[in-house]
Amino acid sequence: MGKIKIGIYELTGCAGDALLILDCESQLLDIFQAADIEAFLMAKSDNSHGPVDVALVEGSVTTEEEKEELLAIRDRAEIVIAIGNCACEGGIQAALTASENWSKEFRQVYQDLKLTNVKPIPSQPIDAFIKVDYYLPGCPIGQEQFLTTFTRLLAGHPPELYRFPVCMECKWRENDCLLNKNLACLGPLTKGGCGAVCPSHNLPCIGCWGPAEEANRSAEFKLLLEKGFDLESIKRRMAIYAGTTIVDFFNQLKKEKS
Repeated sequence: MGKIKIGIYELTGCAGDALLILDCESQLLDIFQAADIEAFLMAKSDNSHGPVDVALVEGSVTTEEEKEELLAIRDRAEIVIAIGNCACEGGIQAALTASENWSKEFRQVYQDLKLTNVKPIPSQPIDAFIKVDYYLPGCPIGQEQFLTTFTRLLAGHPPELYRFPVCMECKWRENDCLLNKNLACLGPLTKGGCGAVCPSHNLPCIGCWGPAEEANRSAEFKLLLEKGFDLESIKRRMAIYAGTTIVDFFNQLKKEKS
């Protein structure tokens, strides 16, 4: 069997996930020798647009041109993996995005500027347009997480991620719960895998690994209100890394209040 063909593609984002892959300096030569890296704009100039076994896609879809690029990637890839929060959830640029507000907010920034090269659209995660096979969360993804996933792909196995929140990792490290110290920690809402690095240094989790499966947002929201945090600060904190996934939650809260 030949080497697995991998393409690494970047849409709208900070390119932090692609940069993290480049930062695997001691393993980088092994990565390029173990697989055929067909496309990786940050690392090579002779990028191919042919078929690949695995496409790693970073960034959210923010223009019509990116939407078309993403559809083309899906057509030529056997497996598509969303890497990083922008691809998985829409990223910070998609926080609290709502169709009725997007045009107004866009005009506030760009006013009447005519855009001739691109056609902007509300930022969305890539699974709003294509089928995504696997997700690697994080802002950015973790090096150990990427290398483990890469090794599993070489062996023909899918990525295997933690399915529990950051709180579990805090328990493993015997950390005191920061919520009990009246700090607005989002550990109960956030996917595990980061090693609880922030709470381990007495810094509240801000959710940068994206929403955990079965996260109880209502309970966290009510708890933070009870601890005296104001509505807008809670909303901003819960939304910053949750992308489009938080929109329905706050829309429902708005309906309940009205």
